[in-house]
Amino acid sequence: MIAWLRAAWLAVLAVAACAAVPAAQATQPEPVKAIRFGVLPLGGAVESRALWTPLLADLGRSIGVPVSAYSVSSYEELDRAIGRDEIDMAFLSAKMALDAVTQGRMKVIAQIARRPGMPEHRAVLLMRKAPPFNSLEALLARPESWRLARGDSRSVTGFQVPQSELFLPNHIVMETRFRSEIVDTHQATALAVANGDADVATNNSTDFERFREQFPVEAERLQVVWESQPPPGAPMVVRRGWPPEFQARLQSFLTNYGQGKGPRADAEREVLKTLRAGFGYAAADDSALLPQARLDRQLGRQRAMAAQWVNDAAREQRLQRIEKVYADQVRMLGGTPAR
Repeated sequence: MIAWLRAAWLAVLAVAACAAVPAAQATQPEPVKAIRFGVLPLGGAVESRALWTPLLADLGRSIGVPVSAYSVSSYEELDRAIGRDEIDMAFLSAKMALDAVTQGRMKVIAQIARRPGMPEHRAVLLMRKAPPFNSLEALLARPESWRLARGDSRSVTGFQVPQSELFLPNHIVMETRFRSEIVDTHQATALAVANGDADVATNNSTDFERFREQFPVEAERLQVVWESQPPPGAPMVVRRGWPPEFQARLQSFLTNYGQGKGPRADAEREVLKTLRAGFGYAAADDSALLPQARLDRQLGRQRAMAAQWVNDAAREQRLQRIEKVYADQVRMLGGTPAR
C-alpha cells in the first residue's frame, strides 16, 4: 500500500514538473531574429535610406541579425508604423521619441555625441537673399502676406522650436497666420524657398549644411535670418520589450562605432560624417528626453495662454492638465520636474 502511494505521488510530481516547463519557457523573451530600423525622412525616402544603409549593414554583421531599413516619406507615416509595432529601432526626433517612450513602446539607448567647440545644432529660419521677402522684421510685421514652408508638428526644429521661441512670443500661430503653407521635409522646405514656391522656411543648421552640399546653386539664393537656442537632441531608441542583454549589445555597437583605429574604423567614421554624427554616439537613457518634455510643456502653456477661452476657469483647467501630463512624463523619464 505504501509503495503504491509513493508511486502515485511521484507520478503527480512528474506531471506537475512537465506542466511547469512550458510556463517557465513562456516567460523567457524570444530571441531577436531581425531588426526593422525606422528611417526619419530627411530628403526623399530613397535618399534617407541610402544614408543609413552602411551603418545598418555594419550593425547586422556585428550582432549576427539581419537589419532592414523601414523608410517613409513623412514623420506621420513613421509615427503610425511605430504605433503598429512595425519598427524595432529608430533614430527619431525628440518629440517622436518622447511619445514612443511614454507610450511604453520604445527605450532610449544612445544619442549623438557632442564635443566642446563643435557647431551647435539649432533651428533656423531661411529666406531668399533677394527682396522683397527677405527681412525677419517684415515677416513678423505682416505674416499673412508670406508663404510658409515648415516641418511636421512632430519635428522639433521644423515646427516646435520656431513656434515656441519665435512665432508665439510675437503673437503668430504658424498654422493659421500665414498666406499659405507647405508641410514637408527640411530638404523640401529649403528647396521651396530657393525655387520661389514659398517665402520663408523652417529648417535646422545640420540639414541646411547637408543642403548646401547637395544643392549649392539653390543654397546660394538663401540666407539664415534667425536661429534658435540648441534644441532637444534626437535619440536612438529600441523596442522596450527586447531582452536587456540584446539592448546592451546594440548600445555597445553604437558607442564603439568609429572609435577604433585602422582602415575599418576610418571607414566607420566616414559613415558617421554622412549621418552628421562625426563624433559617434554616446550612451543615453530615457532621461535624455527631459528637455523635450519641458519643451512640450512650454509650448502647451504658450498655446493655452494665446487661445480664446469661454472663461478664466477653462484656461486654468487646461493649464492644470498640461502640468499633470508634464509631471507624469518626468516621473516616467526618471527626472525631477523643472519649474
